[in-house]
Amino acid sequence: MNKQMVRQRVKEELSKLDRLAYEQLSFQIARRLFSLKEWKEAKTVAVTVSNAPEVDTWQIIRQGWLEGKRMVVPKCIPAEKKLNFYKLTSFTELEMVYFDLYEPIPSCNQLVERSLMDLIIVPGLAFCRSGSRLGFGGGYYDRFLAGYNGNTVALAFSQQLMEQLPREPHDLPVQQIIAEEEVIVCESEAK
Repeated sequence: MNKQMVRQRVKEELSKLDRLAYEQLSFQIARRLFSLKEWKEAKTVAVTVSNAPEVDTWQIIRQGWLEGKRMVVPKCIPAEKKLNFYKLTSFTELEMVYFDLYEPIPSCNQLVERSLMDLIIVPGLAFCRSGSRLGFGGGYYDRFLAGYNGNTVALAFSQQLMEQLPREPHDLPVQQIIAEEEVIVCESEAK
C-alpha cells in the first residue's frame, strides 16, 4: 500500500469513531502521556493544536499550563516548508488558518527555539511499532526533527497503528507511541 492509500484508509477508520469514544480514548491517551517520565521532566513541550479526528491535544495543553510547563505550538511557513514554534499562554492567542487548523498568532506569542524543547509530541496519521510515522504529507515535521536531539512521542488511537508503513530515507521515527491501551517504546530505530 502506498502512502496515499494508507492515509485514506486511516482517515476512513477514524471517521467511524463517535464523539463519546473519541473523547474517552483521547482522555486515556492523555493520562498515559502524563504518567511518562519524559512528560514529568519536561519544562517545554511542543504540541500541535489538534483537529478531530486527531487525538485531542487541547486537554494536554491545558494540563501543561496547570503544571507550569511552557507549551509551544507550531506555525507553518508554507513558502519555506518549515515550522516555527511559539509559546502559547491562552487559546485566544490562536487563529484559524487553512484546513481549519489553529495556529499561534506570531505577533501575540514568543518564538521558541528547537533547542529549548524538552519533548515534542509529533503528529501523524499512521504509526508502526518501530516508530515509523506517516504524517499528513507536507514533510514539515521530518525537516524539523532532523536537527532535534530531545524526546519525541506520538499520540495514536489503535486504528492508527499499522504493521508496517511505506518509508523514505527522510522519514524520521519517534521514540514512543502512546495509544489508549499501551505505551510503545520504539527507541531501537529512533535517534
